Amino acid sequence: MNKGNRLTVAAVQLQPSASVEANLSNTSELIQRAVDQGAQLVVLPENFAHLGCDDFMAVGIEESQPQGLVRQFLSDRARQQAIWLVAGTLPVSDSKQSKPYARSLLFDPQGNQCSYYDKIHLFDVELNKADLNAEQQVAYRESDNFSGGSEVVVAQTDLCCLGLTVCYDLRFAELYRQLADLGAQIVTVPAAFTTATGKDHWLLLLRARAVENQLFVIGANMVDREHPRRALWGGSAIVDPWGNVLASLDDEPGVAVAEIDLNRIAEVRAKMPVGLHRVL
Repeated sequence: MNKGNRLTVAAVQLQPSASVEANLSNTSELIQRAVDQGAQLVVLPENFAHLGCDDFMAVGIEESQPQGLVRQFLSDRARQQAIWLVAGTLPVSDSKQSKPYARSLLFDPQGNQCSYYDKIHLFDVELNKADLNAEQQVAYRESDNFSGGSEVVVAQTDLCCLGLTVCYDLRFAELYRQLADLGAQIVTVPAAFTTATGKDHWLLLLRARAVENQLFVIGANMVDREHPRRALWGGSAIVDPWGNVLASLDDEPGVAVAEIDLNRIAEVRAKMPVGLHRVL
């Protein structure tokens, strides 16, 4: 456990670029910015390298290998910066599935991949046209490109007990309840939340998941509110067990950084032992 149960965490907010190389360059710069502010745990957004890709299957095959372009980049950044890195998500193929998983990889400060989580809840929705500009994408079918995971994942690090989730998972309270029951102290939420839903629900849901489970939540979102077709909300935030927003961003790329004290979890739960009061 980190000395004194205090650690510094960061959520990276990235605006997608036209190439993987540009995305990696921008990601590297923002990781460095977070480390310069003392971050020991850094969380990247969902699909930070390949958003808008035309062939997730091909990418998934490449990234299924440890030497995949982005996987190697992530391992190198974690090792060079000596940080725990929740690497957003990558398409990663599995021989048992016809489509890749949206996989959130966890790297330790030596650059080793020590855990991963496959996104369980896939974003298959149709948005309200009244909430969108004429050109904006209305229907999303994530299951056309990805397989859904099934395993709830809590990883033990030398900083904390870390629960892993992704984007649309945020709407499913039962997942976060299971993570809390498994001992998660911090839950990470790499995301690419749309503007149509994010403006109303993103921060609300981050705070709700933190409050009802009395733990810390780190939401790292993509941002591109002016994109003509797929606008992304941003608003990355770090939330404490009482629902207080410790650090946040609006609609620009950057990093939200906060020092958190894990003792706060026990303090909140002692005064309001919600877990002991559950009857259903």
